[in-house]
Amino acid sequence: MTNTAQDPTPPDVAIDETPPRRTIGTHRVMRVNDPAGDAAKVAVLTGALPWLREFHGNVVVVKYGGHAMVDEECRRAFAEDMVFLRTCGIYPVVVHGGGPQISAMLNRLGITSEFRGGLRVTTEETIDVVRMVLTGQVSPEVVGLINEHGPLAVGLSGEDGGLFTAERTHAVVEGEPVDVGLVGDVVAVDPTPVTALIEAGHIPVVATVAPDAEGQVHNVNADTAAAALAVALGAVKLVVLTDVEGLYANWPDRDSLVEQIDATELAEILPTLDAGMIPKMAACLRAVEGGVKRATVVDGRLPHALLLEMFTTEGTGTMVVPADQEEGAAP
Repeated sequence: MTNTAQDPTPPDVAIDETPPRRTIGTHRVMRVNDPAGDAAKVAVLTGALPWLREFHGNVVVVKYGGHAMVDEECRRAFAEDMVFLRTCGIYPVVVHGGGPQISAMLNRLGITSEFRGGLRVTTEETIDVVRMVLTGQVSPEVVGLINEHGPLAVGLSGEDGGLFTAERTHAVVEGEPVDVGLVGDVVAVDPTPVTALIEAGHIPVVATVAPDAEGQVHNVNADTAAAALAVALGAVKLVVLTDVEGLYANWPDRDSLVEQIDATELAEILPTLDAGMIPKMAACLRAVEGGVKRATVVDGRLPHALLLEMFTTEGTGTMVVPADQEEGAAP
């Protein structure tokens, strides 16, 4: 028998910090008070109001790739971010790549692969693997992660409903065009399949393979596909998750991170950037020049980086804005 005079916790009352306040039967559950911590949480919520108003009822396109797709904590944080946006009345659209997964499958099958100018050289043999991995592995995984929080996400690819039409493109290496095989750029977008899903309350998850006018399927860079879709949807923001903190003015000097750059400045320096950054920054430039208000490259290695960028004053990463926008005019 418990001696309640000596036991600091009476048998009919529990000490529990989560949830903060509730009852079990007729007994009230107590918690350890943390007014300062609670006030900080409230300050974060109220501080996000300007951005919630800004984005409410609008489309935000998120390019999902890199480390955020393979690190378990980042994967789950990304899914939570998507559900958070949708719950707040914002319409997220996910456009994903699958570079690590494609490379792993090619290695498993003994197929050699290389990159030129930041783009994967894609042969007829390779495109079959790309298509299989993106639509049959990566897309279901992303959809499943989001749907752990409710039946929200629906997967589709650029082949579905005429969403994307691609045209064969080339990479640029040292200022010269280089053939990369069945790699395409999105030249036409019919956003109807995506808008239908948004209107039905879903989160579209788009895999980036797309046919050309003759039906030949191409491997489409997810960064450029996300930009094209953002323009077609009239999105207010494009967010590109990557494996660096953003654009550096003087790499590898980590203190030279560029917080904001306008479209004119970016166009001037784009050819001089590292090959891996060119498709990402080119996508941001394409989006902004196409009417998207802001495009940001964000470090996907940081859990919840998307929310930090969208709902805090400081933001994170490198933001690309129209040439006529004043500096610091975020959100």
